[in-house]
Amino acid sequence: MKCPFCNQDNTRVVDSRPVEDTNSIRRRRLCDVCGRRFTTYEKVESIPLTVIKKDQNREQYDRSKIQSGILRACYKRPISIDKVEEMMDAIEGEIFNTEEKEISSNKIGEIVMEHLKELDAVAYVRFASVYREFKDVSTFMDELKKFMN
Repeated sequence: MKCPFCNQDNTRVVDSRPVEDTNSIRRRRLCDVCGRRFTTYEKVESIPLTVIKKDQNREQYDRSKIQSGILRACYKRPISIDKVEEMMDAIEGEIFNTEEKEISSNKIGEIVMEHLKELDAVAYVRFASVYREFKDVSTFMDELKKFMN
């Protein structure tokens, strides 16, 4: 790492610690040439992920789309934002751990539903009703029966 003050690349790490709420590390560095200290942040580079939609169109993965669907499903439920964020991190971890460059929106929906099922029954059914596009009450009831088993 080059020193931002003297542009030499003789620097060393004197302190490292994780940054709260992100997947990055804060490093305090010391330049061996000029003796000045500076901070750098290191973040894991993620693989660009493409989502294959139901109509076979492709678009870049967007965390906010999943998050907004989950927040709608959890509306007026006793679920903290911290729990939602925790679940989002777990869902994203599962999605990116496949190490694929493309994933279907169906697969993402199934992953989300599995996590919602564990978190809150009402939020799960709300999400499932939109995701599975229930056409009538009987299909809705069938999904409820599956959840009860």
